[in-house]
Amino acid sequence: MDTRTHLLDQAEGFARQRGFDGFSFADLAEGAGIRKPSVHYHFPAKADLSLALIDRYRSVFLDKLHGIADAETTGGARLLRFLNLYREASEGGRSLCLCVALSVTQSALPKDGTATLAAFHRDVVAWLEAAFRLGKSDGSIRQVTDPKAEAQAAMAQVEGAQIMARAAQDIARFEAGIATLVGRTT
Repeated sequence: MDTRTHLLDQAEGFARQRGFDGFSFADLAEGAGIRKPSVHYHFPAKADLSLALIDRYRSVFLDKLHGIADAETTGGARLLRFLNLYREASEGGRSLCLCVALSVTQSALPKDGTATLAAFHRDVVAWLEAAFRLGKSDGSIRQVTDPKAEAQAAMAQVEGAQIMARAAQDIARFEAGIATLVGRTT
């Protein structure tokens, strides 16, 4: 693994567990076994690191969503797989998905970072809207009235459930937070 990728992996882990303000370049240097100026070589400022993190995470997450859409034929199955992405990212209540973590500490991000974060949320909500639309038409998600509103509410629900689980360090909080979504699928 190259140094840049190693630094991004470490930074993502720190941000997901501590928040973006909860680590420094010194932490990254120590974890990589390099000197702090070497971190600056790859990321001149923490703002540059945040942009690289968001871009990488967005690309990986959207690829996962496309994979789910390709693999699952019903809206309900797609929704359940989506929820599982957040469940896995929660690491048993010890962590947050990167975009949830960055949303919480958005003031630490540069304008480009907040814009990319907003684009991530728009993309995910659009994917969810398609899943709800499909779930309504194929009957695999019950009580869908407005797929766009459902998608926005589901996004808030799943991210809120993840924050609650992290605050309590208890995955049961996540499960309770998404139970109504799960219960609507067939």
